[in-house]
Amino acid sequence: MRFEWFVARRYLRSPYRPAVLRLVTLFSILGVAAGVATLVIALSMNTGFRETLRDRLLGVTAHISLTRPGSVIHDYETLAAKLATIPGVSSVTPATYQTVLLSFGGEALGVVAKGVELERERRSDEALQRIVAGSLDLVPDADGIDALIVGKQLADEWKMAPGDYVTLTSPQGRLTPFGLIPRTRRFRVAGVFDSGFYDYDKNWCFLTMRAAQSLGGASDVVNVLEFRLDNPDRAVELARQAEQIAGKDFLATTWIEQNFALFRALRLEKLVTAIFIGLITFVAGLNILVVLSMMVTDKARDIAVLMSMGTRREQIRKIFLWQGIAIGFTGTMIGLCVGYAFALIAGTYHLIPLDPQIYAVSYVPFHPSALDGVWITLAAMGISIGATILPARAAARLLPVEILRYE
Repeated sequence: MRFEWFVARRYLRSPYRPAVLRLVTLFSILGVAAGVATLVIALSMNTGFRETLRDRLLGVTAHISLTRPGSVIHDYETLAAKLATIPGVSSVTPATYQTVLLSFGGEALGVVAKGVELERERRSDEALQRIVAGSLDLVPDADGIDALIVGKQLADEWKMAPGDYVTLTSPQGRLTPFGLIPRTRRFRVAGVFDSGFYDYDKNWCFLTMRAAQSLGGASDVVNVLEFRLDNPDRAVELARQAEQIAGKDFLATTWIEQNFALFRALRLEKLVTAIFIGLITFVAGLNILVVLSMMVTDKARDIAVLMSMGTRREQIRKIFLWQGIAIGFTGTMIGLCVGYAFALIAGTYHLIPLDPQIYAVSYVPFHPSALDGVWITLAAMGISIGATILPARAAARLLPVEILRYE
């Protein structure tokens, strides 16, 4: 065992230290632990929100959307087959989107009606893989009424169940001698999906491509081709390739561009959180400085005796450096254990509920990151070591003759 560490440990564990010194040392350890634990929990929560929103967005929306601004896409099957050959593209599915008025039981709400080819869409859209009531069967009933699938939030709020009938009204009306009349059709609710994303579960419904085209008064055309990729992070690169293949009249937008403001806000929030909560650890570092300064004063005679017996000033400096490192390390390890334990338990059992109308998810997601733990540890230890420099230098500069003169 090194001499410096041996003396530092004896000083820290000595039962004869003044009570105030023991108390301030304990507060220093608790301060570092509180700062580290709070930072781990806060960053785990921020990472959880970002990853949860990202996963749910990618589960129910396209990675790339190819449209033809001001027009529709004809011969979409041929174009989709050509675009599907791009390396990295897992599927290309046609779809039609239109905003319609959904009416049921005296209630009305504007929703997004998405027309899909069911067999192809169910393989790529996670919303259609999470049917919680009814079935994924959009076959017309005996009376020829087409079926649709609605979201869980809408079904719960309106007490809607599979087998009920709703009315969809499209603003794409038909021209009659009496003017432009909106197109209105009845649909049967075949099933209820639960994507876990409030906005989609409240404001989206799915119907067949043929029914959507009929409701909008369109022929065999679509207004978007949706891409799913093997790696969503390559969306920008593959979107440019898709535009080149499709032609100059087409525009490809990525999920990154569509949700840029949301994820930028989450990144900024993570940075601000790290800075402000990191101040807790900084304050704890000042406590370490106070502890070591008090200890230098309390152990001045011991330092003088050690130096008179041949201990070098560098060794005296290292004694106090080791004390600061021990205090910081203990607090950091306690904080990491508490922070990661809380984040794992709260994330696994969804301990903190949220209002999904405001936060888009029904609970606080915690996703602790090992990388966050590494840089939090480095920052906490850096602050702890930095706080020891002044007291350690002060201890090394003591003059044994001046201290022992009156002893």
